[in-house]
Amino acid sequence: MSLVNVMWSSGAPFSSVHKVHHQIVAQLDPSTEIKTWFLKGRHGASACASGDVREWGFTSRQLKGRHIWRLYMPILHARLRKALSDSGARVVLLDGLGASRVLLPVLKNMPGIRVVVVFHGATRFSEEQKALYQQFPKQQLTMAAVSMTLAESLKQSLGLPVEVLRSALDPALFSLELHERQQARRLMDLPDVDSRIVGAVGRLVPDKGFDYLLEAFSRSSPRHPDLKLVIVGEGPERKTLEHKIQQLNLKGKVFLPGHKPGLAQLYRGFDWVVIPSREEGLGLVLQEAVIAGVPVLASDLEVFREQLGSAGHYIPVADVSAWAEAIDQFADQSGDAISTSQYHALAPERVWQQFCTNSRALLAPLR
Repeated sequence: MSLVNVMWSSGAPFSSVHKVHHQIVAQLDPSTEIKTWFLKGRHGASACASGDVREWGFTSRQLKGRHIWRLYMPILHARLRKALSDSGARVVLLDGLGASRVLLPVLKNMPGIRVVVVFHGATRFSEEQKALYQQFPKQQLTMAAVSMTLAESLKQSLGLPVEVLRSALDPALFSLELHERQQARRLMDLPDVDSRIVGAVGRLVPDKGFDYLLEAFSRSSPRHPDLKLVIVGEGPERKTLEHKIQQLNLKGKVFLPGHKPGLAQLYRGFDWVVIPSREEGLGLVLQEAVIAGVPVLASDLEVFREQLGSAGHYIPVADVSAWAEAIDQFADQSGDAISTSQYHALAPERVWQQFCTNSRALLAPLR
């Protein structure tokens, strides 16, 4: 069997999406021929790519057909159609709305190919985009979401079935690769490896909530002079967050070390992990922290409750006072009992096995 895995773009901002797709296709029979296409960006910037890799080198304007590039779309579609035909693909795996918006107009005229679209986060569809999904026969097109919460939201928006493919990690492999506390802290370039550290991980964008996390930390910090906050990640909000750190007089207390290679190996450098997201499709950071044995404080989002249930500690989204109180409450506590409870609630071994089974079923070719 041949499969084409189409990614919207490469690079660190998309690393969690790449990781999920890599895990999905890794469940296929080893004899499966896999080709990964990056519509934008360069493969060298992506840590996870499966099989033969092709970089298309398109720009966002080309892919979205904006302005004069709308005239170019028939040519772009013709190139993709020929490449798909030449690939011999029986299954095409698409990365969410961006990749499907480009490839579905091509694939609707290739009925022998099974199409799977995996959504990783909240998505807003135009009527034209909804019609694009609705015109496919249900036996040819399958849509899946990385959490039950996201699947229900997409189902209501599209009026079509959406399967749950809850993203998961192999806990045995993940644990094997973790660095211990002091080494992890050195790799994050932290000046003081003995402090208590609250860690946050994610792209530096508004949806991650790091802006109000800084405000909450500034309120709590005077009562915990040895506590440090480390936000690992990179993104367009870096300058804004750096300005806020200065404004709140948090220099030396908050660190932005940027995106770190091998980030998933560093969680044991934290005493607690905080996830102040305003919205999430699933949030692999939660799973990574829990499997690493680090207790988690998270925004009160349904997608987090889906994973941790009553073992979670949830704080209202963007409520600075509530987050400051939570940091006060847990900053100096040992989180051992909480991390154990959260691990049992997440049940990573069972979830991983279910993910493997569902991935194989999802990518079965048309008969």
